[in-house]
Amino acid sequence: MQFSVFDQGPPPPCPAPFNMAAYVLSHASALGDKTALEVVGGVRDVLTYRALYDRVTEVAGGLRAQGLSEGDRVLFRLGNTPDFPVAYLACIWAGLVPIPASSQLTVPEATDIASQTGPALILHQDGVSLPDHPAPVLTTLPQADPIPPVMGDPNRLAYIIFTSGTSGRPSGVRHAHRAIWARRMMWQGWYGLTPDDRMMHAGAFNWTYTLGTGLMDPWSIGATTLIPALGVPSSALGNLASEHDATIFAAAPGVYRQMLKSPLPPLPHLRLGLSAGESLPDALRTQWRTQTDTDIHEALGMSECSTFISGSPAMPAKAGTSGRPQQGRRIAVLEEGKPVPPDTPGLLAIHRDDPGLMLGYLGADLPGGDWFITADTVTMSADGDITYMGRNDDMMNAGGYRVSPLEVEAAFAGFQGMTDCAATAVEIKADTDIIALFYTADKPLPEEDLRTHAQALLARYKQPRLYIHRDTLPKGGNGKLNRRLLRDTFEAPDG
Repeated sequence: MQFSVFDQGPPPPCPAPFNMAAYVLSHASALGDKTALEVVGGVRDVLTYRALYDRVTEVAGGLRAQGLSEGDRVLFRLGNTPDFPVAYLACIWAGLVPIPASSQLTVPEATDIASQTGPALILHQDGVSLPDHPAPVLTTLPQADPIPPVMGDPNRLAYIIFTSGTSGRPSGVRHAHRAIWARRMMWQGWYGLTPDDRMMHAGAFNWTYTLGTGLMDPWSIGATTLIPALGVPSSALGNLASEHDATIFAAAPGVYRQMLKSPLPPLPHLRLGLSAGESLPDALRTQWRTQTDTDIHEALGMSECSTFISGSPAMPAKAGTSGRPQQGRRIAVLEEGKPVPPDTPGLLAIHRDDPGLMLGYLGADLPGGDWFITADTVTMSADGDITYMGRNDDMMNAGGYRVSPLEVEAAFAGFQGMTDCAATAVEIKADTDIIALFYTADKPLPEEDLRTHAQALLARYKQPRLYIHRDTLPKGGNGKLNRRLLRDTFEAPDG
């Protein structure tokens, strides 16, 4: 009997010794005055490859001049500016470990991350929350004489990112320097990326989707990146893509939805769109194709391994599927740890030898066994086509960010008058989900008070958009909240 295991590996081994930032900037000297980064839609800001290289190596020197040692951790409290990727590469170049946390985090959230990671330094810009932590704080990126990259084992720790876990507390994900080498599998397996491309990414500098797809990958091959300035609305992105000759456009589905509310301008240079972060509705894909005569290629991935299943210009995904494992990937669909037959639902799993797979979570290495098992339920055809069926847990998706309901619920613990609560994603109209908080209380609580409370404790993308009073919340025999029942029985209000 055939089983749902698809072996597209192995990929070429990562060189050693290796430094992720040195690899990303390996074309910089030869490219010189070619534009590496252009901020569009506001005050124009351009970095050539030469300027990017100089800035990264000088900031790397400045960071080490602070007395930091190899392996020290640096927490980012930086805004949506080019300083973010510069600092990210500079840390890795210098042998330090950046923690590129979202600028939207509240003080309690940032403090929790600092307490988990123990940074030796915090980089901070005005308007971004600071954690309650004793580490020294720098408000400008330090500069000194350039230093050479710190080379070493490609399996050593390079950076830490945070993702919502099922425990309700954000989990730190430890990635190795080799993670960037693994991203080469996306160049043809998702993007069709070339050095001549002009990649426009609609995300903020401090989103990991932007860091990887919008910045690190184009720079690794010598392409040009276009990033919208802070505050540019989604409705303006089509005109910017046209004006700046974008050849690839990348965004989360919600951005495509906003863009398509109005007719798009001609995009004669555009070759394709990219989508990740949440499932892309077929209606959006079709509407984009009708208006631009280009396809959107979707990718499925996770913070622990980035994107590893996708459609591409060379091999578009079959209708209704997320695509196939990229060349170099080893993927399985498991039930109780064993592969299931083709077209049978099971949990998506990644082979532990995948070079893009994390080292482990903070304080925990990868579990034993050949496979890292995700919480995504999928089916796999005999040809390797993956159909995504949803999360195996209660994780929510807000604009491309995974959010734990336990984290939202914990923020409302002890709220005056509230006796219980449950957070879940609900559909308010076709293909549009938002976070809702169902709660019990003697009477409905003032919504303004609830929203003010959420703003103080939760990043904006984690804040509920609906507050719904109920007499009781559904629970199973073991007392566990039945969030699925809340979600399935929800009826969107009129209007």
